[in-house]
Amino acid sequence: MPDKAYYLTTSSALHSLPNLETFTEAPVRRYRLGHSGKSAKAMLAWGRKPSAAKADAVAYKLGLPVVRLEDGFLRSVEPGSEAPLSLIWDDLGVYYDASQPCRLDALLREPLSPQQKVRAQALIRSWRKGRVSKYNHARERDYSHLQPCVLVVDQTCGDASVHYGQADAGSFEAMLGAALAQFPDHQILLKTHPDVVAGKKQGYFSELVSAQSERVIWLGDNVHAPALLEHAEAVFCVTSQMGFEALLWGKPVHVFGMPFYAGRGLTNDALAAPGFRKPVSLEALAYAALVAYPRYLDPETGERCQPERVLEWLALQRAQRARFPEKLYSPRVPLWKRHALKRFFAGSELVDEQKQPVPEGATRVVWGLAESSGPVIRVEDGFIRSVGLGADLVQPQSWVLDDVGMYYDATRPSHLEGMLQAGGFDDGLLARARALIGLLASQGVSKYNIGKCTWQRPAGVARVILVPGQVETDASIEFGSPECRSNMKLLQQVRSRCPNAWLVYKPHPDVVAGLRKSGAGEDEVLTWCDEVVVDQDMAHMLSSSDELHTITSLSGFEALIRGLPVTCYGLPFYSGWGLTEDMLSCTRRTRKITLEELVAAVLICYPTYVSQHTGAFTTVEQVITEIQEQRAKSASEAGKLVRFSRTLRRAWRF
Repeated sequence: MPDKAYYLTTSSALHSLPNLETFTEAPVRRYRLGHSGKSAKAMLAWGRKPSAAKADAVAYKLGLPVVRLEDGFLRSVEPGSEAPLSLIWDDLGVYYDASQPCRLDALLREPLSPQQKVRAQALIRSWRKGRVSKYNHARERDYSHLQPCVLVVDQTCGDASVHYGQADAGSFEAMLGAALAQFPDHQILLKTHPDVVAGKKQGYFSELVSAQSERVIWLGDNVHAPALLEHAEAVFCVTSQMGFEALLWGKPVHVFGMPFYAGRGLTNDALAAPGFRKPVSLEALAYAALVAYPRYLDPETGERCQPERVLEWLALQRAQRARFPEKLYSPRVPLWKRHALKRFFAGSELVDEQKQPVPEGATRVVWGLAESSGPVIRVEDGFIRSVGLGADLVQPQSWVLDDVGMYYDATRPSHLEGMLQAGGFDDGLLARARALIGLLASQGVSKYNIGKCTWQRPAGVARVILVPGQVETDASIEFGSPECRSNMKLLQQVRSRCPNAWLVYKPHPDVVAGLRKSGAGEDEVLTWCDEVVVDQDMAHMLSSSDELHTITSLSGFEALIRGLPVTCYGLPFYSGWGLTEDMLSCTRRTRKITLEELVAAVLICYPTYVSQHTGAFTTVEQVITEIQEQRAKSASEAGKLVRFSRTLRRAWRF
């Protein structure tokens, strides 16, 4: 039986690259002395690094072609340590070597179809809208006060793209001189590489260059590229990828080396183009460089994907990481919450305020409605949280991070309430909400996703009303229900209004688990209801009920999603908008909204979601997928956690 085709590599670093065989779609083996190379498809090498010379020599010896890999132009959030989400795949050369044609050049010789042109244009728009770059970890800065300006891009000494791009140190001097001469009335923003600022490498310019002219401003900040490109009237570079990104932003680009995007009629070039390069359109370059040339990996599924998927995911990471100030102050929290805090506040530095005093005006992170002076971000569990209880220390997949108030506090506005009151949801968001309603109803997903699905409504009963119990000391009752504050009072009111209905009381899961105290008088609950269920999944119970009556429970929102009539005896976040029958009113809530608007705000826009697969920000749809995977993996074990002893809980908490 013939050996299965595979790739060879002489590089241990390349061989250990995460997800390499997903990119190659075939096994990859390390070359060993004496290896025949039989059945090998090609030798893999990393660009033109010194290690690639060994790969070239062995490939020549074995009579194998060489495929060169490099990071793609849309790589990852973090540089270096984080595995790439794209790799270029070049069997002819490598894109930064201007001495010979590469696969990118071959792709650019192929005519662009109308469909490909439209796709390239959409990608360019998405690139700008998502404000993405090759790396996407850095903060944006506001440089609008420095306008009018042009951007001059430095690089690190010894960078392979400079040498193979037919440039040297003199190219950088010529670039700065040209920028000063051609734009005499502009500020010159000289952007150095972050590795230079960190002291890891040297650049072609130092901070002293700003002394040569009062118009030169040396920027050492690790700043995200779009913040500079967006406002620059022109961009000067040698071989940096920022020149390509500047073209995507529609900026004039002056080039003093021969990078892959130069010599194609799109840039102002100081050097003559190689004979094999011909003029192309920006759409053709974007399509070749972003679609046809690299291979992409879906960060959440681990499978091959298209660039639009990676761009969308990176844009989400950027948007989420930039929401809050760079430095946030947090009180001491349990260890399990500290782990979650780092994920949900990725992009900001969390400082323990017990170790460092909180400066005046700094933003604090607090849990729920804890008192705090000054700017504050309040944290609470999201509406689709996890498979298992928070009180069991199960890591959350969604949290609410509210810098206005908190959704369950009806005494004052919250970010969610403001969102619903303002409206303005676009058609795409509402379509996504409609799909989400169908998904939740069909998948049976709720907040905690625990319990059996065996309960059946009694035969011959015409009207089944589900009454969910709540933790009576919970803040949602204290701040969301000025009149009805106990489960027994709720049941009494429901029985009074609906004397002939079959009332099913479902105690709160935390109470059932013994993690929270039961309410007063709950030992006499059967006086006011017909049945008590304690181990059933909430989504299953809703599917078998006719309506739901509640004080402020989230299950009321879950019931609305499934088309059940809901009666509210308090003021939960979903009441007062014309979707529920309300015993009380909130004068701030004056709009009548649709269920799609409610779902768009509550489940798509308001919470923050984190993937269990990646530990990075994600969408509600992905969290639902992951929850279903967990439930399917082990229905009998999902959500279970060995109880900690009091001593261990105390150790875990501090």
